[in-house]
Amino acid sequence: MTNPVTGTFALLRAGFVLAREGVVGAFPAEGLPPVPALLHRMARLIERKSVRHQARSDRLSRALHRLGPSYVKLGQFLATRPDIVGADIASELGSLQDKVPPFPREEAVAEIETTLGRPISDLFVDLGEVVGAASIAQVYKARVRDRDGIERFAAVKVIRPGIRARFRRELATFAFIARFLEKFVEASRRLRPVAVVETLTQSTRIEMDLRLEAAASSEMAENIVRDKGFRVPSIDWERTGRDVITMEWIDGIKLSDVAGVVAAGHDTKKIGVTVVQSFLRHAMRDGFFHADMHQGNLFVAPDGTIVAVDLGIVGRLSRDSKRFLAEILYGFIQRDYRRVAEIHFEAGYVPRTQDVASFAQALRAIGEPIYGQPAETISMGHLLSLLFEVTQLFEMQTRPELVLLQKTMVVVEGVARTFDPKFNMWVAAEPVVSDYIMTELGPAAKLQEARDGIEAGLKLLRKAPELAVGLEILGRELPELIENGIRLNDDTLYDLVQDGKASIILGHVERWVIAIALVTIAGALVFG
Repeated sequence: MTNPVTGTFALLRAGFVLAREGVVGAFPAEGLPPVPALLHRMARLIERKSVRHQARSDRLSRALHRLGPSYVKLGQFLATRPDIVGADIASELGSLQDKVPPFPREEAVAEIETTLGRPISDLFVDLGEVVGAASIAQVYKARVRDRDGIERFAAVKVIRPGIRARFRRELATFAFIARFLEKFVEASRRLRPVAVVETLTQSTRIEMDLRLEAAASSEMAENIVRDKGFRVPSIDWERTGRDVITMEWIDGIKLSDVAGVVAAGHDTKKIGVTVVQSFLRHAMRDGFFHADMHQGNLFVAPDGTIVAVDLGIVGRLSRDSKRFLAEILYGFIQRDYRRVAEIHFEAGYVPRTQDVASFAQALRAIGEPIYGQPAETISMGHLLSLLFEVTQLFEMQTRPELVLLQKTMVVVEGVARTFDPKFNMWVAAEPVVSDYIMTELGPAAKLQEARDGIEAGLKLLRKAPELAVGLEILGRELPELIENGIRLNDDTLYDLVQDGKASIILGHVERWVIAIALVTIAGALVFG
């Protein structure tokens, strides 16, 4: 817990740096109340003259780097939440690069030996050189010897020493600032700063346990084992722990090196299609996707296969969310706005108090402008962004998994259009969406639903003796229950006060609850 003095100092420092680097002055002052307008003018007075001709994204990047790596991480996190900071700021924050000087080799060796419990010489033939350093970890190109004696290269990521304690302190400061803003700055409450910091804290905890990244990579490898053209590195579990992850070294070209990819003779149009279709397949088919698929995390291998690394951030979709995604995309393609609206209501995303027809009208306002445009200019990610804006008008609660999906879709679209400016997102997506529709919503899916229903019925039949007991209890006790209700006498109340255990309560009322529940189920089977 940060004390008020430390928190206040951190708040003032952050405000000064943001003003000094021109971030505050980059935002418009029109319409601000008197006090914020005064603060805006003061911020303009202390900003450095050299920043006045810079883009706001450059100012943001410089300010966050001055404040420290945890602020950079906060900026990167907010880049995934356009529902909170807005699409423009999220886009600007998306360009933040988390790069810091590497920490000393001897500290990395100590971390590895402590985590894995073995001398470095037993684990690696050679740890090699640092090939990348960030605020949380850095990566080495190492050589390892397999049990059969064959040497190979491996990528070894090591957590930065002391980073957990530092992030713990700075996240506590963020929490103090967030509470301050929610309490005293009314305009900030819409952004829910306390909830943002809580989510960031949980996300950072997960990212700092490299076993979870290894598990995510392993899970995705199982999901895509039969897919062609896309894979993830294999994990070396023997050399992986909480603070160290060792994986296959990828000999390929980063997709951020567009010129290198072109010079190597790869089919650039195919690269775009593979990246987008793979992402959609993972999201719709598996409900589990790489949520940080920017060009720096994607390689093209010599055989043209796309290899994704760094699964520290992943997204998951429930069965309902997958169906929601497929049907809204299909509905927009077919211009069936009524069906898209109904899907929102069926999924429970929009409250029943809203009007389906009015919502369909709002969706038409999104969909119709895209018709008549060249297909390659239509962004599916932008479409989903507009969709989320409209749903807020109809009191749809924020769905973090869908927002993360939309953000990732924007990123993969950007990757595809880097390699093919005329990339047609709809043509690329159609086979994946159609396959999902046929698999999950077609005749085969209906047969599976029928089988699931039969299995549920058989399970209930196996519990028939319990059902009979419940019916017997109900038949015997229901008249008294209707006439007198459920009573707790003085002795029972005394027992409750003395003991306070939920089991006492259950002992007196469970027979009524069980009996009524069983009769309800039986009625559903008979009359449903």
